[in-house]
Amino acid sequence: MKKAVDPSLFDRDIAREGTASVKWDLRGQLFGRPDALPLWVADMDFPSPEPVISALEKRAAQGVYGYTFAPDEYYRAVTGWQKGRHGWDVLREWIHFSPGVVPGINFLIQAFTEPGQGVLLQLPVYYPFLKAVTSNGRVIVNSPLAESGGSYAIDYADFEAKAALPETRVFVLCNPHNPVGRVWTKEELVRMGEICQRHGVLVVADEIHSDIVYPGFTHVPFASLGESYALNSVTCSAPSKTFNLAGLQTSYLIIPDGAKGRVYRKKLESLGIMGPNLFGIEALIAAYTGGASWLEALKAYLLGNINIMDEMFGASGSPVTLIRPQGTYLAWLDFRKLGMDDRGLREFIINRAGLALDDGYIFGRDEGSGFQRLNFACTRKTLNAALVSLENALKQ
Repeated sequence: MKKAVDPSLFDRDIAREGTASVKWDLRGQLFGRPDALPLWVADMDFPSPEPVISALEKRAAQGVYGYTFAPDEYYRAVTGWQKGRHGWDVLREWIHFSPGVVPGINFLIQAFTEPGQGVLLQLPVYYPFLKAVTSNGRVIVNSPLAESGGSYAIDYADFEAKAALPETRVFVLCNPHNPVGRVWTKEELVRMGEICQRHGVLVVADEIHSDIVYPGFTHVPFASLGESYALNSVTCSAPSKTFNLAGLQTSYLIIPDGAKGRVYRKKLESLGIMGPNLFGIEALIAAYTGGASWLEALKAYLLGNINIMDEMFGASGSPVTLIRPQGTYLAWLDFRKLGMDDRGLREFIINRAGLALDDGYIFGRDEGSGFQRLNFACTRKTLNAALVSLENALKQ
């Protein structure tokens, strides 16, 4: 019998200041206020599962940290998790290392496109995708999501028109979508996948948030749709968002097409990238084999945080609208009723509300203007303090 996880674990205050935490220790540099309450970059303020901590302590105690490789247990953990969690049969030879999902997407853009060619994105979208395209000398081909009634959908006519452009070579699919929180349905994925196959566009599926999906919604791995979808795709995943392991380089790519896998390995070799971090290996194995009950407790806690925000922002007369997430621990907040430009909204959030959030416009200059992204993977105490501070600022 699996040991139940005490939900009070997620109420524990853990001091992160002075630990070289990007989220906590760079507030002064990035926001101009070292005391701003940080709910921006996507890591959690919760301790990782006990099996992960124990595995890392045991490995650290051995005292020798030499060259290492991913053992059989690593591959069994990945394939077992994908099968047990998402019903997807993944073969060992499909699994390739990446130091992170963002580096992996950069490597894939370098490997499967040429300078000047296009990468299809659905804005507003996770801003490192934009940088991955432009910093590699490629062109962003934007098929913006259609916003309606507090939710987002796909404009298929526009999506196909953009996929059909001769310069478009890769589509970066974000599922669950960051920042709008959509969990794409099987039907939506099939339709996008068929369009990409029709026009010879490789699908790079970022599924790093796939384990954090709320009741009523189901994550469908893109490559699980069928053989033709799998062979025209690369899936980017990791236990890092799920189990708060972002500092341990636990990401991996799943590439069912052997020829594409060889192209990717050649790219890694050209960059001198060898394999996973020693402690990342241990963390991944422990998380995927012993972290399921912790994850269920986490999702219940996060759902409670969503409901708290929903109650506040859903109140009559609230000038802020919550785009209720179907997945991820990121809230997309619409402040457009305040009538502020992006600079004014940033000033308001930082200096009047005392919060450090992600500005919406960085996810798309037009599509994200007037929005802010809030990371609610924090204690109730922190979230409530942030909401009270925001509410007071709105009343001023």
